[in-house]
Amino acid sequence: MTQLRSTQNAKPARPGAELAPIEGESVRRVGVVDVGSNSVRLVVFDGVARSPAYFYNEKILCGLGRGLQESGRLNPEGRVRAMNAIRRFAALAETMDATVLTGVATAAVRDAEDGAEFCRDVQAMTGLALQVASGEEEALLSAKGVLLGWPQASGLVCDIGGASMELAQVARGEVGARATSPLGPLRLSNLGGAKAIEKAIAKELKKLVAAVEAENTDRIFLVGGSWRAIAKLEMERRGYPLHVLHEYNMSAEQVAETCDWLVEQSVDTLKGMTDSSTARLELVPLAARVLRALVKAVAPVTISVSSYGLREGLLYERMPPSLRARDPLLEAARHMEMSHARFPGFGASLHAWLRPLFPDADRETLRLTRAACYLHDITWRAHPDYRADVCFETVTRANLSGVDHEGRVFLGIAILNRYKGSPEHGLLPALSELLTPERRAQAEELGKAIRLGAMLSGSAPGSLENTALSVDDAAVTLTLRGPARALAGDAVDRRLRALARQRNLEGNVVLEDG
Repeated sequence: MTQLRSTQNAKPARPGAELAPIEGESVRRVGVVDVGSNSVRLVVFDGVARSPAYFYNEKILCGLGRGLQESGRLNPEGRVRAMNAIRRFAALAETMDATVLTGVATAAVRDAEDGAEFCRDVQAMTGLALQVASGEEEALLSAKGVLLGWPQASGLVCDIGGASMELAQVARGEVGARATSPLGPLRLSNLGGAKAIEKAIAKELKKLVAAVEAENTDRIFLVGGSWRAIAKLEMERRGYPLHVLHEYNMSAEQVAETCDWLVEQSVDTLKGMTDSSTARLELVPLAARVLRALVKAVAPVTISVSSYGLREGLLYERMPPSLRARDPLLEAARHMEMSHARFPGFGASLHAWLRPLFPDADRETLRLTRAACYLHDITWRAHPDYRADVCFETVTRANLSGVDHEGRVFLGIAILNRYKGSPEHGLLPALSELLTPERRAQAEELGKAIRLGAMLSGSAPGSLENTALSVDDAAVTLTLRGPARALAGDAVDRRLRALARQRNLEGNVVLEDG
């Protein structure tokens, strides 16, 4: 989306400036002011990283698009609130020394007859040049935000705002056909009764689906605050144990059932179930009608919630191809290791050391194994009595992309077993049920292998040299050669036997001359 311009240090952008890729080391912080039809938000990313790090995040529900369909103009009260919010955000970005600040406005501003005037007023007051995205550009950026979280995403991205809804096809890491519609709940709220609303949804949705030639629809990626509010309520109804919205997956049947329920609920009822704001919840029943119709129209197998959207799409555009090609989970785990571990960099050595235990592991298991090795020492400063719990909480609830909920729990169980011999310690039964018994056993074995490696070496650089793990039908063998023989001891023997018991094998220590 090269016509959107960025503003350096909150000064006016040069006409025609482009969002050229920038290396992560060349900026300290990247800020985005997102002026939507319902909310205005400032997000400051901590540099251009493959897995986004949120330095600051603030949202104000302004309702700029409320009443737009009737008046053709931005909501007067919302306009004042939005101007105040943007003034604060520009000042904050300057205070935080944001290297790059980009302002983007979407449906309400692009459709309102006073939208251009609003942009001029914003720039005069703050120096921030708001760039108005077209509907297709909004769809493109939202889809790129999804690609930030799912590099190989395949399916249909659906982004709902207050005054519009966009669809975009994604496949093999590329964005395909995309289109926009007026199916935002703020606009639907002006149509009157349920029959008129359902008729408008059906009419617009038919055109929208046809416009993107929606064929690759096995998976829908949901982007937008209304979808996230629905997902929160769906989690609450199910008693789902992991309250992480990103990569929360639902079936078409679950979505249909939840939407049928939501359209009948009052705001007061919903307020008792979630921390979403009243202004957001007022739009949820309308958004539920749209989602119900969308799922019926395209018949997906899986519906996934994305915490990443337009703002992350702007960050994705700033990334050079070399950075986009990296694995977001491994990049985030490596960053956490470099920031918090006693000996940063040891995780790679640990992974290479224990790799012989898993010769037939599939690609996903190897990714999780490597990530667990990077993460194994990040809570060493926590009190010993709570270290396992703190690490489990950190790993399962961290702001990670490129990992689904099952993967989070796999990592959590592995790290739990890295610190504690009992696999049940601190683990909610409902969380463990997200994994099959076989998958859970794999995570426990990985944790015990990491526990052995950490105990053997002290997680110090170079300490695993002259040591080797191997496994056959009878035993798990730890070989210590030359100077590494001095590392043998009772604690190492115990850890090795615990690992071997995972496979009902013996644990042997072999000492060899160097």
